[in-house]
Amino acid sequence: MTNVVDIKVWGDYACFTAPESKVERQSYPVITPSAARGVLEAIYWKPQFRYRICSIGILKLGTQMSLLRNEISSRQTEPARKKKAFEHYLAVEDDRQQRTSLMLQDVAYRIKGWLDLRPGQDPQTLGKHLDCFRRKLERGQYFHKPYLGCREFAADIEPAVDGTDEPDLNLNIDIGNMLFDTAYIEDDAWHRKHPQDRLEFWRQEAGAAKPRIARGHSKRLFFAASIDHGWMTVPQDKYNELDILEGRHGIS
Repeated sequence: MTNVVDIKVWGDYACFTAPESKVERQSYPVITPSAARGVLEAIYWKPQFRYRICSIGILKLGTQMSLLRNEISSRQTEPARKKKAFEHYLAVEDDRQQRTSLMLQDVAYRIKGWLDLRPGQDPQTLGKHLDCFRRKLERGQYFHKPYLGCREFAADIEPAVDGTDEPDLNLNIDIGNMLFDTAYIEDDAWHRKHPQDRLEFWRQEAGAAKPRIARGHSKRLFFAASIDHGWMTVPQDKYNELDILEGRHGIS
């Protein structure tokens, strides 16, 4: 397959939070497919395509560590980021909580993925996107700083090298149920009936110059994850399920 991207990413710290442990964060033992996609999007992103992760090599498994830190218990609302922010300020001293995170230290991964053009996009543009991605990767440039799970855990990137960036073939771990990705589902009826769960997000239509605001909700997808001979294989049928939930039918 000619549209494959292959990178090495590493960092001092990482936290790939399991959704069921968001208050007291507990990281999965390795990077999730959605976090790996986020690393690729940090390098080069356009709404015309989606990254599909094929496999993830575990170059450094890392060690678990516990960290106690201060966080706020409330979510800062949109008005607080507008001009009259002083009218919607958040007093950190009144909203601070101490929370423990079980995270990872000293990790490195090899991410293999490919570019899946959105429906309605010109296949001739695929080469241009690949060239932009590889040029940025080789120069150490990016759309925004890559990170490993949480934005404060910055990561370094470089092109992966066969024969050098190879995982331990003796590494075999049964991880169990792992977060695959999140589908953003457009549904106006749900948005009206469930104010506690509703979302607004950008939706890019084929041929449209600008994205539009879509209203709906989200749904998490999971898969049975395992590391076999140093590699975690990502089931591609899950991306087809993601496309169907979002009303977009990609490449099978």
